[in-house]
Amino acid sequence: MSVDQLIARFAEIGVAQDYALLGRETARYNRLFDQMHAVVDELKGRPGDERRALLKLYDHPNMQVRLKAATNSLAVAPVAARQMLEAIKASNWPPQAGTAGMTIWNLDEGIYKPR
Repeated sequence: MSVDQLIARFAEIGVAQDYALLGRETARYNRLFDQMHAVVDELKGRPGDERRALLKLYDHPNMQVRLKAATNSLAVAPVAARQMLEAIKASNWPPQAGTAGMTIWNLDEGIYKPR
């Protein structure tokens, strides 16, 4: 798959995750989480670490896609990713705003260290 195809797949998975969250479909969400992790690993393994391509999704209409794009690009674009997480937190859009807030707190406390 090309980087653009991987980014499109990432977004598709993110939208599906959002529906799984809203429907309280934990098993489905977990499967989608694993699929997204595989996409991120593929991007990370590309020459130059192509996770930067996730920044293209910062203006995606779906909040879950933006949240996951920001979280998964923290290691390669920490300032931009942090700004996106702050914006999601400030939106008060549940449940993503809460997740963004906890991610920021974990970063600030040194609990979460992006790699």
